[in-house]
Amino acid sequence: MTKPIIALDFPNYLETKAFLEMMPKGEELYIKIGMELFYNEGPMLVETLKARGYEVFLDLKLYDIPNTVKSAMIGLAKMGVDMVNVHAAGGKRMMEEALEGLEIGSGNSKRPRLIAVTQLTSMSEKEMQEEQNIQTSLLESVIHYSKMTNNSGLDGVVCSALEAKMVKENTRDSFLCVTPGIRLASDAADDQRRIMTPFEAKKNGSSYIVVGRSITQAKDPLKAYYTVKEEWERTE
Repeated sequence: MTKPIIALDFPNYLETKAFLEMMPKGEELYIKIGMELFYNEGPMLVETLKARGYEVFLDLKLYDIPNTVKSAMIGLAKMGVDMVNVHAAGGKRMMEEALEGLEIGSGNSKRPRLIAVTQLTSMSEKEMQEEQNIQTSLLESVIHYSKMTNNSGLDGVVCSALEAKMVKENTRDSFLCVTPGIRLASDAADDQRRIMTPFEAKKNGSSYIVVGRSITQAKDPLKAYYTVKEEWERTE
């Protein structure tokens, strides 16, 4: 069973450190470092947290010309992160170059998993159609990007848990669905549109869940973490 990935949506290392000190001692957490924290603190933060035994999903959503993304991935692989991502909208060639860059940068070490963002979980179908001029349903767009990602050889996608089952049905058995937009039943949705609880996500085919505010902004983050973990690991 995979661990819930905790999104460290903090602006700096001090707040990150204070939060992590409230988490279970000795438990090897899986954490997500996003753009805000990484751009404020830099690669040294990744090195520090990896040295503490954490698994790291570096969530930078690369999206550029293929050669630039490949070069960036060579550098990211050398940090020893466990998972990184790109935007599927960058196209098949960009994703293939990203994968090649990771393989080069990893050398003899294990290559980080590479996943692609389909549609952000903050995106509604109406917004996608009007602002991106994608004139299909949101689900069709997610499945299209997932198929392209699968054909590019990547390990999986970032999608809503609402779409995970259909993504699994249209890709290979080992294809990962990493799903943010996870909330406990008592939580507010905030800026997420396509959300599920941990147990609902599991039933619908999520491979990993990414949980931020439900844990990081809880009155008792440790209790919230165990609640999420228990619900994610439920069998019925």
